[in-house]
Amino acid sequence: MPKIAADGRHLTVLNLFSTDTDEKQVKLLAAMSEIVNSAAYDGWISSTVHAGQGKPGTANFIQWRSTEDLEARYSGEEFKHRTLPLFGEITTSIRLLQNEVVFTQQKPELGGVTEISPDRDDCTAIELFGVEESDQDDLVDALGRSQEWLLQVPGYRSHTVLKGLRARGLEGMFVVVYSQWDDQEAYDAFTAQPQSERPVERQKVDARVTALQTWQDSNTYRVVHTRAAGE
Repeated sequence: MPKIAADGRHLTVLNLFSTDTDEKQVKLLAAMSEIVNSAAYDGWISSTVHAGQGKPGTANFIQWRSTEDLEARYSGEEFKHRTLPLFGEITTSIRLLQNEVVFTQQKPELGGVTEISPDRDDCTAIELFGVEESDQDDLVDALGRSQEWLLQVPGYRSHTVLKGLRARGLEGMFVVVYSQWDDQEAYDAFTAQPQSERPVERQKVDARVTALQTWQDSNTYRVVHTRAAGE
């Protein structure tokens, strides 16, 4: 199963598709899985498909050897004339995000490894933050190293911070947080906790993030399919 590490070895691409009905989500998942199952692109390492839970949509967490390999895929006739038009018919938005994994944190029982697989039962939250380029590193720090206190939160398993490099379908700079939880209930309880009842450490981080971000979007997912090169 794919592993997430802040080791600088891969380009990480997160493709986020939103749609407006559960039926269209099913079509998205089928189309994405078909592409993943036939993938044989030079430099492609792995793809992991996620089904939206909080809102209809999908996410594809993809590892590539380099930006050059990804751009070769984007410039291909199949991508331009088949893949994008197909997704355009059944989505309300398409965000193709290129990222660098800059931070990972896990509960001790995970042994310092973040794995993503349909064989796991994680509730996965993907949060996208807009940010001014001059504030991006500060936001990365606020969302990463400043959140060691998360290890004490019931239901928390891991989180990964991805620094946005460039994107299609999204203007400006961004930061992504990819987190894993025991279940939807644990994540909902965490996000719904009244501000006045939150620990002081969390309140400080929340205030810092709010001051740095320009906008925020999020959804929860379940991993439904994965495949790596050579399988």
